[in-house]
Amino acid sequence: MSSVDFQRIETEFRALALLAGDVIMGIYDGPDFEIRSKSDDSPVTAADEAADAVISAGLARAFPGVAVVTEEQAQSHSVTADSFIIVDPLDGTKEFINRRGDFTVNIAYVEKGVPLRGVVYAPAKGRLFYTRADGVSVEETGPFAVETRSTLTQLQLRKADMGAVLVVASKSHRDQATDAYINRYNVADMRSAGSSLKFCLVATGEADLYPRLGRTMEWDTAAGDAVLRGAGGRVVTFAGHDVLAYGKPGFENPFFIAASPTVELLQG
Repeated sequence: MSSVDFQRIETEFRALALLAGDVIMGIYDGPDFEIRSKSDDSPVTAADEAADAVISAGLARAFPGVAVVTEEQAQSHSVTADSFIIVDPLDGTKEFINRRGDFTVNIAYVEKGVPLRGVVYAPAKGRLFYTRADGVSVEETGPFAVETRSTLTQLQLRKADMGAVLVVASKSHRDQATDAYINRYNVADMRSAGSSLKFCLVATGEADLYPRLGRTMEWDTAAGDAVLRGAGGRVVTFAGHDVLAYGKPGFENPFFIAASPTVELLQG
């Protein structure tokens, strides 16, 4: 995008996330659905593909000529561009398959390695988070409609107490290394959540710290990262605590930590 229209990004990303959420919930609330395996053995359903079709078509109409990277289109994974849109049409497919509700629609705009704007929509949870045109992150209260907006609440991070840290961790991908790192903190409460919701729980002050010591791709994290940054939070690499960058070859992330700026991050 030579001249970035952040108002249009906000409007279109929000609308497409809601439309994709409707498609996903139509399948989620229906009879049993087929589950297939992709080349990397990760699961995929008709909901992933239907949501991707809705979002991809909408982005092509709204932002012609802008590079789009989406999980469900392997040919897009070779994109190289200074600015691009990155999509996970159904983040948390395992949560979807097991009907646990912790799945999201993720759309983000990345420029020069930074996710500047993003939307995270959890249709089964009725939670919608996004960065406004001015870069400030909000949560919108439902019921949701494409043409009208409900109450918006600016996201506010919790002032973390290092003697009583609130931690959120992956529901489907917890491992011993993650638990070992978490146990180095004085943890007041720990909850599990799926998908990019974990970033949003930090952004709302429902958690202080989200460490991820497992494989993720940029489409898993960019939208949640944008929402957290727009609330004043940070996402850094586990090794070195450098700011997590986007547009990397292959779009694979290193291990990372998402946190309130008031959390003193321990070295891994």
